[in-house]
Amino acid sequence: MGDFWTRMEGRGPAEVVVDGVEVRAGSRVRLRPRGTADVLDLVLTGREGVVEAVEQDEEGAFHFAVTVDDDPGRDLGEARLPGHRFFYAADEIEPLGERACRVLVAGIGNVFLGDDGFGVEVARHLSAAPRTPGVDVVDFGIRGMDLVYALQRDYDAVILVDASPRGEPPGTLTVLDPTEPAEHAGPGQREASGAPAGGGQPLETHGMDPVKVLRLAAELGPVPRLIRIVCCEPESAAETLYELSAPVQAAVPEAASLVNALVMEMIAESAGRGCRDRAHG
Repeated sequence: MGDFWTRMEGRGPAEVVVDGVEVRAGSRVRLRPRGTADVLDLVLTGREGVVEAVEQDEEGAFHFAVTVDDDPGRDLGEARLPGHRFFYAADEIEPLGERACRVLVAGIGNVFLGDDGFGVEVARHLSAAPRTPGVDVVDFGIRGMDLVYALQRDYDAVILVDASPRGEPPGTLTVLDPTEPAEHAGPGQREASGAPAGGGQPLETHGMDPVKVLRLAAELGPVPRLIRIVCCEPESAAETLYELSAPVQAAVPEAASLVNALVMEMIAESAGRGCRDRAHG
């Protein structure tokens, strides 16, 4: 029994060569399922998608977990939930010779603490707009460990959206780069804030501190090389308030536009590096 669980815990290789092309998490493929009697195979034939993981069974055969581009529940597949994550053998996928740059936009905060729910509201605002390929917008709320695990999913870049008191007027937006040394920047400008190096600090599993989340994720494995934190100055975080204050609510559309601009910037930068570099703690 021990040998069985040891084999089950083994992960597949980082990449596999298919038709002379390296295929790994993030690689774009076209589906060519062998089955003809299965209705799902007929529907998915010719569809394009992204490889989420490469698995290997006990016999040594490779299986590619793929999420389909136009699947409205694609984010569920990326969360490894059944029904939106499809497995195919090497001869059932056609490599497209490119790797999609993947960006995670994480809305974080507690909606029961007034302005602390800012990140969640921005995520909802972004989710209502058409989805940008390769970009996942997720409302993590206060689920710190879920975000830690998400950061291990071969994303090239991540944007954390949160409320953070920094002594500015309520509603002020600031972009932090936690991978650079701290330096001063004015309101709404990019500001650096110390790298997410491992510090062994405990993480409250029912809370959400972006710095601690990044540190723990870096201790567990590789994290996205490009990291930005979009902060909004709160007016109130009282437990009796279940909605955003007026200045913070007014900042939500501006923050969504700022996040979209950062996404395009990070995709361009990642594409220039081949969407492969990831930082280690």
